[in-house]
Amino acid sequence: MAIKSTIFKANLQVADITHSYYADHALTLARHPSETDERMMIRLAALAINAHQLQSVCHGDGTLAFGDGMSNPDEPDVWLRDYTERPRLWIEVGQPEDKPLTRACSKADQVLVYCFAHSADLWWKSIQTKLTRLEKLQVWRIPSEASQSLAKLAQRSMQLQATIQEGSLMMSSDGGTVEIEVERWK
Repeated sequence: MAIKSTIFKANLQVADITHSYYADHALTLARHPSETDERMMIRLAALAINAHQLQSVCHGDGTLAFGDGMSNPDEPDVWLRDYTERPRLWIEVGQPEDKPLTRACSKADQVLVYCFAHSADLWWKSIQTKLTRLEKLQVWRIPSEASQSLAKLAQRSMQLQATIQEGSLMMSSDGGTVEIEVERWK
């Protein structure tokens, strides 16, 4: 019998000072059996960092949600779709291969990758030249220490505050506060 996903609930308050976006998001995260708390929380952080695009790209008339990324390779980890269901933003977490990223760039207006593991530097060196031609692609690096600290905030029911200002994300809950300086690689 297959192991089922573990369900997490998050009430996320986003205060994106840089983009003047302030909103509350009630979210349900299904953590795949092979997914770690660290990866799941990076998905949540990526959603928070890009939540402003719900307003700036879709003018409030879209859906920002988690995809079936680990269960379905044809879906991202997070995406923003407009009212016609067109993928405007496709977000992958981890160290994806070049072919799925190329397919994602053909489907969505913008593709973002958030890598976070210690091995991300090696991954980037091995794949960087293959990704240079993908104009819609951005690659972001979250420091490993920050991603590991973020994992400690994971609870089955979470009340989180995300403050974004000048490329920095501060994620807070009753369990503490984690500051993340995201670095753009591409």
